[in-house]
Amino acid sequence: MKLIIFFTCIPLVYSGIHTFITTYTGIRGQTIAGIPEFFAVTTLDDQQIDYYDSNIKKLIPRKNWMKDYASEELWTEDTKIRERVQQIYKLNIRVLMERFNQSHGVHSYQRMYGCEWDDETEDSQGFDQYGYDGEDFILLDLKELRYITPVPQGLLTVPKWNNERAQLEYLIQYYNYECVYWLKEFLTLGKADLERRAPQVFLLQKDPSSPVMCHVTGFYPSGVTITWLKNGLDHYEDVYFGETLPNEDETFQKTSTLDVTPDEWNNNQYTCVVEHQGKTIKRILTEDEIKSNNRPIHYFTIVVCVMAVFPILVIGAAVYIIYKWFHQL
Repeated sequence: MKLIIFFTCIPLVYSGIHTFITTYTGIRGQTIAGIPEFFAVTTLDDQQIDYYDSNIKKLIPRKNWMKDYASEELWTEDTKIRERVQQIYKLNIRVLMERFNQSHGVHSYQRMYGCEWDDETEDSQGFDQYGYDGEDFILLDLKELRYITPVPQGLLTVPKWNNERAQLEYLIQYYNYECVYWLKEFLTLGKADLERRAPQVFLLQKDPSSPVMCHVTGFYPSGVTITWLKNGLDHYEDVYFGETLPNEDETFQKTSTLDVTPDEWNNNQYTCVVEHQGKTIKRILTEDEIKSNNRPIHYFTIVVCVMAVFPILVIGAAVYIIYKWFHQL
């Protein structure tokens, strides 16, 4: 197990093996400026869906569908849970420094747990592991239903945790069933959210003598058709198409450029026609419709991805279990 600090964003994949992972990291000692002493991240297929750290002290949804799914009450309650876990991690790092005979330096304590599911074979497996300074410290063997450790310093903790039999019984149920259930639910929510993304269409021009761009952005899935009409008929002359490119919020963008003079489009009716998922959007080339440098428009919707976590779905028993998972050593 290696310490994970930053997470990059790649598009969600809806076939093959899927992962749902929560990572908690505590750091003690002189750290790099800007890195919090504790942070928690939940990822779905390597995409961050929520985030908390000791600097902001607030749980933040990283996907729009997460904002819609969970109530403010749930976000507040899960923030409190992470604040308590943060304090436990502070204590645990101190204990580990003593066990490893360390008095100073930068040290990290981390837990990574979750499950993976193969949508082709329906096979799944859970995992739950703790690390100290980037090395394995304690692992949960779900087949044997017991904690094991590869280092002598973990021998004081393993018997204590293995005596919590009720907790272990719940964990095997969670990793074999509940974790996979929520993984599937979130995949469905994420996919449905993207499928609702209709394109936004803008006519753009740097200056009156520049070509006119029909810019299509914010759509999902990636299949889109852009055509130009001249006086109601298909027009292909002096038309250039760009590649379909990904946006940072998992949607796509594409541009088609029409190179005509102002006199030409003033004397003729040029129309950009966009077809996506059975819907058609048209933009007629007029001076009022064109957005230029003289009249800027902020048309990109960008989601910044930086840094994954048990779903904030159920209060009650689920909240209690989450908290109980974060053992003191």
